[in-house]
Amino acid sequence: MKFKNILIKGLVGITAVMLTQGCKKGTLDNIKPTGTPTTANFWKTADDAQQAANGLYDKQSGSEDLYGRGFFWFINASDDMVVGRTSADRENIKNFICTGNESSIYAPWSLHFVVMKRANDVIANVPNINMDQATKNFIIGQAYLVHAVMHLEIADLYGTNQQGAPVQNRANLLAFPAQLPSVKDNYAYIEADLKKAANLLPYFDKLAPADYGRAHKTAAWAYLAKTYLHAKDYANAEKYADSVILSGKHALLPNYADVFKIANNWSSEYIWSVASGINGQSILPGAMLENKGWGLYNGFGYYQPTKELVDEFEPGDTRLTATILKKGDSFQYFGQTYTYPIGGKSNSLTGYQFNKYMEPFSYAGGIHVSPNGDEPSTDLNVPLLRYAEVILFKAEAEIMQGKNADKEINMIRVRAGLKPITGATLKDLKHERRVELAGEWSDRNFDLVRWGDAQAKYAQPLHGSDGSIVWKARNFDPARDNVWPIPPNDIQISQGQLKQNAGW
Repeated sequence: MKFKNILIKGLVGITAVMLTQGCKKGTLDNIKPTGTPTTANFWKTADDAQQAANGLYDKQSGSEDLYGRGFFWFINASDDMVVGRTSADRENIKNFICTGNESSIYAPWSLHFVVMKRANDVIANVPNINMDQATKNFIIGQAYLVHAVMHLEIADLYGTNQQGAPVQNRANLLAFPAQLPSVKDNYAYIEADLKKAANLLPYFDKLAPADYGRAHKTAAWAYLAKTYLHAKDYANAEKYADSVILSGKHALLPNYADVFKIANNWSSEYIWSVASGINGQSILPGAMLENKGWGLYNGFGYYQPTKELVDEFEPGDTRLTATILKKGDSFQYFGQTYTYPIGGKSNSLTGYQFNKYMEPFSYAGGIHVSPNGDEPSTDLNVPLLRYAEVILFKAEAEIMQGKNADKEINMIRVRAGLKPITGATLKDLKHERRVELAGEWSDRNFDLVRWGDAQAKYAQPLHGSDGSIVWKARNFDPARDNVWPIPPNDIQISQGQLKQNAGW
């Protein structure tokens, strides 16, 4: 384990040093990466390559500042939830009056570049290692996919048509990440990486159980569909969604609630998750749990659903009870049956709680949750992109091309216990995305931004279960707030290479 720690430090490399230590002009000339892997003491053997591949995942599943809670503060800006505990920085993020230097913004921003640097080190060095070619391809394919996912998230949140998001120079990995001319260039770069990944990676069902959670072919195709959708290339978004759908490797589970059960971590609906089996777990279930967990477990109570989200569900939609706990609902908690809220008391500002990730807390003895209540992670694979969303990618791409998307929309609706519809419109698509993916990493805020709906939605206050206003109307400026502020600390560190997004 000592060697692994050294490896991880080295893979972070000079870029992470620049991002986190605030080096000044000329610092690069003086940095001596003593003790870090170089071509002289690392990147020699198949074991080196495998350890480098392992390092692609630990920040994704082991860090609360990436897929635990840090990155979720951007998603929390939507109309689906509110900040559940007093925190000026996080409330400022939701109200679009942040600076970019807040730890809740800076930590996930910087960790994305840490992971991208690790991926680029693999891409640069593993091809030169003498090892089994199939294993080499698998490792390099993982690096391309992981880099693409990190890059896509940064591009979506920070890139505009007038100014792209930063990306590292693969020809000079010691250079500071440079902004591309336009987010369109980011998407093109991501598409190229994902195509390389798809060509190199096996299907998930060809992986050994020990490799579950690592990159695989249909994950690359699914993220291609997502990337093309965000780039508004709807024909290619449909094409790659079809690549996943027609692969025969995936299917919707019959019961929506079963998607969020530990027994189905690797089900036919799995595509890409915060995988519990690789270097840690996600604390998102604990972050959504009642603050203090009614005295039985240390939930954080950070993200609390709004009445607006609850009201979006149609009568008879089975997704409502699977997604939201409401007053009077029965649920299992540490082996006992309770009625929400336990004892009639709750710390929830809205009177609701997300139920989607509660299954790990249902078992007696807490056998599927961390014994460390300060890190309330669980054995559940928290989905980052699942098969149902790929179906909705295709539906949206079809609608935007003037095609009929009834088949795809109704696949999602029928599973939820709803009647099929005909002549599905973009409004129907927006509705299904909201209720199908509520409280997930699909990012409702970004959906509203890319659809041009954010300003009107956020001009309305948000309500709790009793109808009272729990969050005031917000002033969302599409000319500015369609993206987030690049951390000013890094703009200063970059010595002018990074430019702030307009208006921030």
